[in-house]
Parts: sequence; C-alpha cells; structure tokens
Amino acid sequence: MPLHRKIPAIFYRSASGDEPVRDWLKTLDKPDRQSIGEDIAYVQFKWPIGKPRVDHLRGPIWEVRSKIGNRIARVLFAVEQSEMILLHAFIKKTQQTNPADIELATQRFKEWQYGQDN
Repeated sequence: MPLHRKIPAIFYRSASGDEPVRDWLKTLDKPDRQSIGEDIAYVQFKWPIGKPRVDHLRGPIWEVRSKIGNRIARVLFAVEQSEMILLHAFIKKTQQTNPADIELATQRFKEWQYGQDN
C-alpha cells in the first residue's frame, strides 16, 4: 500500500500582498472555517483524488468541494511543483460554477507562476 505524502497548501498572494482565500476564510464563522480546512487537509494527504471531494474544472484548475451547513463552498486550486496553491474561494449559488470564477483562478495561477520564475 503506497504511503501518501502531504502536499503543502499555500495561499495565492497578489502583488499587493493580499491573500484572497485566507481573507475569505476569515469572514466565515469558526465551524465553517474548520470544515473547509478539514476538506483541504484531506486533499493534501490524499492527492490525487477525485469526486466527491475534488473535481477538475478546466486546465490546471481543480475545486475542493465543501458542504457548510445548508450551503456549498468551493476552494479553487492548482497543483504545481507538489504544492497546492489556493487561488479563489466562494459560496456556490448556482448548479454550475460561474466561468468568471474559473477564469479568476486561472489568472491568479498564471500570476503565481510568473512570480515563481523571478
């Protein structure tokens, strides 16, 4: 049986120093933050995994799927160089993920990659 190694989860940081996913998490109450954190940690230890906990959206973008109370939360991420980069997070309001959310995560991932090259 293969041993799973934990991949580190890091927050995307903008050029101005903002960390959108961390900031979003801070707006939630403690039980919701804890639930989402547990889901992220599960992915860190079990990567690569699929549904129901994780789903591939487009290109390098994946989502951690969390249920918090009667709401559904998503944390969009990419994996690069054995790191889980947390790019964007939101409470899902429709059946399908808004393409603008995926595009924002994709843009942030490109910015993160560019920053890593410097």
